[in-house]
This record gives sequence, C-alpha cells and structure tokens, in this order.
Amino acid sequence: MSIDVKAATEIATTYLQDLMKFQLENLRLEEVELSEDGHEWLITLGFDVPTRINNSLANIALGTNLAYQREYKIFKIDSEKGEVKSMKIRSLK
Repeated sequence: MSIDVKAATEIATTYLQDLMKFQLENLRLEEVELSEDGHEWLITLGFDVPTRINNSLANIALGTNLAYQREYKIFKIDSEKGEVKSMKIRSLK
C-alpha cells in the first residue's frame, strides 16, 4: 500500500521538527514531486531561521539585531513504507 502526498508531507514535517533544536518559524510546504518510478516522494519544506545582523538603520529602528533567512530542506520519502530515506539542503543559487 502506498502513501499519498498528504501523508508524505506530514512525515517530512514531523521528521524536521523532531530534528531541529529550535522553533521553526514560518514552516511551509514549498514543492512536492513523485519520482518517475513512483517509489519516492520528494518533499521540499521551507522555514525561516533567525540570523544575527550588524548594526544598521533597520536594527536601530526595530531595536533588534536579528533578521531571518529562508532555508529549504528536501526529503526523500519511500512511497510504500513512508520512511524518510534522506534529507538534503536545497540551495536556490
């Protein structure tokens, strides 16, 4: 019995949340793809990560030294067993 895209997305989301040591901000499903042979779901999740920034007019106005950077992870999920086979960083560059 194979899993559907909703189940694959939930598996990837739970896996990511369990691994991260901080609260994921603005977690979203970005892309979904079933491999050509139908054996794997490729699920891309995106989230914001706080990063420190130097003093700037924006920092002074907001009273903060944090900004957010978008990160993306691609999960390969076995479409039959629902197991995470891999998690990779997806770069937009």
